[in-house]
Amino acid sequence: MSVIDFSDPATIAFLTDALTAAGVAGLEISRPDGQIRIVVSGEGGARISVPAATPRASNSATVVVKAPLAGHFCAEHPAAAVTPQTLPRFVSDADILGFIRVGHVLLPLRAGHSGALTRLLAEPGALVGFGDPLFEIELPS
Repeated sequence: MSVIDFSDPATIAFLTDALTAAGVAGLEISRPDGQIRIVVSGEGGARISVPAATPRASNSATVVVKAPLAGHFCAEHPAAAVTPQTLPRFVSDADILGFIRVGHVLLPLRAGHSGALTRLLAEPGALVGFGDPLFEIELPS
């Protein structure tokens, strides 16, 4: 049996559609290299959760928010009016910085840490892979 690539957007979209069609409420898969949870709710469609921001280094004052799975990077919600965000800007740990789009599913990207959002590291609309750096946040000293 071949190993399933859970970082592949097509795989995530297929699993989400299959769960929805089967009336399954959700699925959680844990492996030594990561974890993915897909929750299907009647209102608002599916939600996919994975770990948020990861520190670049333990002694660093900068945190890099990385792509939790492969998909198309959206710096803003696709349905929102496009208003350019100026950088740097303060963000709280719960702020949504952008989204990863896999098919019709949007995975929100939370900051995970409070601080100054200083850099956008990926182009909006670009196909990104699991672990690709997306944002840089400077932590308060």
